[in-house]
Amino acid sequence: VQLQASGGGLVQPGGSLRLSCAASGRIFSLDIMGWYRQAPGKERELVARFTSDGSTLYGDSVKGRFTISRDNAKNTVYLQMNNVKPEDTAVYYCNYQRSYGQIFWGQGTQVTVSS
Repeated sequence: VQLQASGGGLVQPGGSLRLSCAASGRIFSLDIMGWYRQAPGKERELVARFTSDGSTLYGDSVKGRFTISRDNAKNTVYLQMNNVKPEDTAVYYCNYQRSYGQIFWGQGTQVTVSS
């Protein structure tokens, strides 16, 4: 599976940004996608992802501000980021997980929140 993420950049506090991640290769309907992020000096953490039953799971720090969605026809997952904060600054990674556990990572896209 290859993952192509896009949409990162510089945004002011309180602004919005939308990330996209397109998956290609051997794609199966039971596999799930999501977003993680890693700030300098910190561990990679969950931002948002889909679960095996199709529901969504969010990290505590982004609940109510970020929304994950997907277009199954395009094998693409999106992350709508609203009311961003400086602490949202990180490299955002697209994640693809097989139903049996194999994990793939995208190349990462930088999001910087600064005035």
